[in-house]
Parts: sequence; C-alpha cells; structure tokens
Amino acid sequence: MMSGQTPILILKEGTERQQGKSAQKNNIEAAKAIADAVRTTLGPKGMDKMLVDSIGDIIISNDGATILKEMDVDHPTAKMIVEASKSQDTAVGDGTTTVVVLAGELLKQAEALLDQGVHSTIIADGYHLAAEESKRILADVALKATDNAMLKKVAVTALSGKNTGVSAEFLADLVVNAINAVSENVNGKTVIDTVNVKVDKKSGGSAADTTFIKGIIVDKEKVHSKMPSVVKNAKIALINSALEIKKTEIDAKVQITDPSKIQDFLDQETDTLREMADKIKNSGATVVLCQKGIDDTVQYYLAKYGIYAVRRVKQSDMEKLAKATGAKMITDLDDITEETMGKAETVEERKIGDDRMTFVTGCENPKAVNILIRGGTEHVVDEIDRALNDAIRVVAITKEDGKYLPGGGATEAELAMKLRNYSNSIGGREQLSIEAFAKALEIIPRTLAENSGMDPINTLITLKSKHEKGDKNFGVDMEGNQISDMIKLGVFDTYRVKTHAIESAVEVATMILRIDDVIASRKSAPPAGGAGGMPGGMGGY
Repeated sequence: MMSGQTPILILKEGTERQQGKSAQKNNIEAAKAIADAVRTTLGPKGMDKMLVDSIGDIIISNDGATILKEMDVDHPTAKMIVEASKSQDTAVGDGTTTVVVLAGELLKQAEALLDQGVHSTIIADGYHLAAEESKRILADVALKATDNAMLKKVAVTALSGKNTGVSAEFLADLVVNAINAVSENVNGKTVIDTVNVKVDKKSGGSAADTTFIKGIIVDKEKVHSKMPSVVKNAKIALINSALEIKKTEIDAKVQITDPSKIQDFLDQETDTLREMADKIKNSGATVVLCQKGIDDTVQYYLAKYGIYAVRRVKQSDMEKLAKATGAKMITDLDDITEETMGKAETVEERKIGDDRMTFVTGCENPKAVNILIRGGTEHVVDEIDRALNDAIRVVAITKEDGKYLPGGGATEAELAMKLRNYSNSIGGREQLSIEAFAKALEIIPRTLAENSGMDPINTLITLKSKHEKGDKNFGVDMEGNQISDMIKLGVFDTYRVKTHAIESAVEVATMILRIDDVIASRKSAPPAGGAGGMPGGMGGY
C-alpha cells in the first residue's frame, strides 16, 4: 500500500500473499492435484496406493478416506478437500473418493467459466441451484426395496475393488446378517446403530476364516486356569464394580496389638471375599464378566464353583454384551437375579493367533453382534476391516432409507442429462454454471471407464445416447467393458451416500471459489536448542 511515495506495511515481514485470479488459480490447481491423486482408486478396477509414513509403516489401500488421512497434505486448499472427505466418511461411511473427484472437477469447470469472465459468486449460486435440483432428481430416480438380496448387492458394490483377498459375495453375506441382527423398529421406523456391529481383527489364518458371530467376542481370557474353558447354556452376570475389598476414601490405619488377632483380621477379609463368590454361586450365574478387578481369593472360589469369570472388560464391550445377551449391568452383587442375567448358548475361551479370547456365542435375538476378521498378513486384515466398515455403514443406511440408486455412473449420467434441461429454464449466467455442474458430474462415469481400460470419450457418448432414449439405469459395466443396465447387473449405489457426496463436493468447491486472497504467515524458525517451540501461523505451501 502506498501513501505518496512511502510504502505502508500492514502484514508481518515474510508473509506471503496471493490476491485475485492468482489466488483462485492456485487454489483450483491444488484441488485438481488432490483429486488426481485419488481418481485412479475409483471403482472395482481402481488401483491401490501404498503409503509409507515417517517411521516406515506401510498402508496399502484404495479407500479414499484412508489415503487422504495418511497423506501429509500441506496446501491449505488441499486440506479443505481432505476435510470434506473426512466429513463424508463420518456422516455416511462411503463415497469419500467421489467427493474429492467431484469437487476437483467442479473447480476445473469453474476455472473455464472464470476465464470467460463469469464472476465466482454467480458460479457458486449456479452450483447451489444445481445441487438442490440434483437432490430432487435423486429422490425421483431412487428405487425402493429393502429385501436381503438387494441389500447384499449394495454391500457387494461397496466392497468391490477393495483388495480383500476374499470374494465380495462372502463378505456381503456377513454384513447383511449383521445389519439384520441389530436392526430395530422405533415408532414404525427402521433404526440401525452400526456401533452395535463389533468388528475384531486378528492376523493369521485365511481371509476366508472371517466369521459372523451371533454374540460378542471379548479380548480377554478367563482369570483362573481351573475355571471351565467351555460353559453351555450360560447364565451371564455383568458386574461393573470390583470384586475386591474396597479401599477407604480417606487414609486409614489399622493397629493390631495382639498377634493372635492378625489371623482373625486376615480370616475376616477372606470371609468377605468368599461371601462375594458365594453370592454369585447362589444366584445361579455360570459366567461372570466384570468391568473392574477380581481379587485372587474370589477367583479361587469362583473356579472351585465351576464359574467362568473375566475381569477388566471394556465399558463398550460391557454395553454390547448387555445388548447381545439381554443381561443388565449391576453394581451390587445382591442385585443378581434371573431377570438381570443374560443368556448365551456357549461361552468359551478360544485361542486365536497368539491370544486367548472369550467368545459369547449363540445369543437369542442379539441386538449387538460381532464379525471376526482373519487374514494372512496385517495389511490384508486392515484392508478387510476398512472394506467391511464401509459396507456395514452403506447397508445400514440403505435399510433405514429403503432406497437405492443404479451404480456404475448411471445416476450421474441421468443427473447430467436432466440438469442440462433444467439449466435452460433458469437462464442468465447461472445457466452456464449449471451446465458446468452437469459436465462435472460426468467425471464419475468417465473415470470408471478410464480405470477399466475403456475409451472414456466413446463410453460417455454411448452412455449419453442411452440416457437420452430413456434408459436411465444404464451405466459403465467394468467387468464386461461396455454400457449395460446396472439394475440387471445388480450394481447399486446408496441413495444417502450419493446425496451427501454431491452436497459435500458443492460446499467445498463453492467455498474455495469465493476465496480471492490467501495470506500465509511465514513459519517461525525453531528456537535455539532444537524442537519445542510453538509453530508459526498458517504455514507456507
């Protein structure tokens, strides 16, 4: 800033600043770069990324959220795109790559409009209009059904392309069984809390050994070797207080002057502990799962009575055990009754890999269940875990909504066609940005075609002509390398995932478009003596 001939500095020395078109171009380039980084992972024939962190740990994945989380992104605009992908993962569990690819393409199309002199605010307004119209169109084209065969196909679509080392059909069956088990009807609506599907993973064995368990696995062994390893028709008590002598809140000292009283004191302590074990035995419980500690003496007596006991069970596992077995958590041993106890066909200790674990199985109508993932290596197990978590979330929301969409880019092609017709009714400069939005949506079928080795231009031309003729379910058949009816092929997308992906992509793209000034503070030099200083401002890029 100049006042006469004297420059006035309003920013700290060393601050970098980009303004106007230069700032917009830089931000758009960063968004395009991050979109290009994950584009090749889209679809069942997408490639994987190997990510190596600073200490040499390796992650191999084609899950968009995982790749972006592990990438050490420094550019502030790229960080905004990564945040949009994280919010998609948190909200609906899938579609993270779609959000990033679509946001990148929206900004690429906006760049062409900016070069033609269209103002960024008009582009943003047009994008918001197109997003609203897209949601209305999606509600119209969505298909209704909630049978298991359809849910399985939704799961298979979510799992396809994940490098799991086992068939998507096999894992899809486990997911559908798990979701059906934890599904609840609340005021006439289906409600599913996916937290109730517990996923455990243990490397060793084959990926085909992955199993669905009508019950819960507790990553703990029995507390005493003399306890039975298997309990049939178990009556389960869930105790969230310690089976030990409680220590006083205040510092207390016991003085014994007569040596003969020492034994009396010890005997009294033993009697108190034995009484705890007796109360459990008299209640009829055959299995005790305790959230806190169990004293050695109590362990001894429980083992003597043939009662299976586990200690220091996590709070989250206790809650799931209550839902699976029908037990109620109790604090006072006097409260153990038939009504508070849960039931399971079998409670047993099994050795899985190097660890001993407690399996509570064969629960009747459990509202919390378990999937145990096995695999040859840790990387395989981790990728199955990521794939299953995506599938569990999408099957749950599909069952809740009772809606699904044709996959393979069919939905995006239909949206693009209808949005072009809609843009003619809007007029003005917003019409240009709605057309740009429609063109951006075509990046999804185009990328699917590229990733399967098809000619992207010919594929898009064929796809457009099919949709113009009213074949709205036609999309990219990546197995047959052609355009096919996605409903007949059983390739389904999730209605809520698609809706949320478009919303997230538009939000982040319009936010980036409206930035015309980037002020980046210089990073502070570390203080003398090495690390330990506070970091500088925004950081350069």
